[in-house]
Amino acid sequence: MISWWRNWWRSFGIHQSTVRWIRAWLTDRKQRVTIRGESSGWQPVTGGVPQGSVLGPILFNLFINDMEEGVNSLLIKFADDTKTGAVATTEEQVLQIQKDLDRLWKWAGDNRMAFNVDKCKVLHLGHRNRCHKYRLGDKWLESSTCERDLGVLLDCRLNMSQQCDAVVKKANATLGCIVRSVASRSREVLLPLYTTLVPLQLEYCAQFWAPHYRKDIARLESVQHRATRLVTGLQGMPYEARLRELGLFSLEKRRLRGDLLATYRYVRGCHMGVGRDLFSPAEEGRMRSNGAQLRESRFPLDAGKHFLTVRTPRVWNGLPWEVIEAPLVRVLKDRLDMHMVGMS
Repeated sequence: MISWWRNWWRSFGIHQSTVRWIRAWLTDRKQRVTIRGESSGWQPVTGGVPQGSVLGPILFNLFINDMEEGVNSLLIKFADDTKTGAVATTEEQVLQIQKDLDRLWKWAGDNRMAFNVDKCKVLHLGHRNRCHKYRLGDKWLESSTCERDLGVLLDCRLNMSQQCDAVVKKANATLGCIVRSVASRSREVLLPLYTTLVPLQLEYCAQFWAPHYRKDIARLESVQHRATRLVTGLQGMPYEARLRELGLFSLEKRRLRGDLLATYRYVRGCHMGVGRDLFSPAEEGRMRSNGAQLRESRFPLDAGKHFLTVRTPRVWNGLPWEVIEAPLVRVLKDRLDMHMVGMS
């Protein structure tokens, strides 16, 4: 494999001394297992990435850098996950998608790689989708109505109810572990455990899958309902009173806060390059309030009306200037918290 790589090192502008160092790191590696002082014999390492490796992922990214060459469909890569997608309303578009899949299959063969075809699925989107069949290599790909993508369940109708159910189930399981693990029900014990372990599960990628059906919003909120009722002395209080007593926002308000933080990063922060394609400034004649208004776009489909880029501008435009002109995200968090305390 090392000799095969020698042909393309220079295309990345990597110095020869670095190439020699990497080659030494990849060559003649051996491993053995030691249990209670007894060790097995040494065996050659033929593949794999050491845990915590930095160089391994970098080399892999270089290795797959040219995967999309000649592919016309949208291609998205994250680590070893690859997605491709395109509009398929005509026979020509269907054939083009198949050609792209054939190119990807050939790329894998040329580079001594292999796709796990059994894990490759087709997710057909759209009410009038004719659900064409596609092939990867010599195997026809299975169609699916719902797939997990980087930890988020996405169904063919862009309905996030299944994702909400999965998140609630996982969060309730974690809350149950907390309850079974500690005898105390004091806020000093339960509150740090809850805020450290549970909200992260309820809010992972929430800017993408945030619920818009009232039943899903209520299902998510029920986790915090349950958690706050566990605290000694708060069982008989209304939910809003328990939140004030514990210094918590509702989960719905926390998701709104997350939306605004994400928007800040796209509009004024570290992701401005990407944000230019997601958000557009309002026309100058319509600028008012905070002076950094975003255009409030419309989306013809119900699913699209709840995308981050559609649902957030109206709220962002209502923020006072002293909030959004924060120089850093951590400063914005503090100012947002103060502003949102008074929000209903």
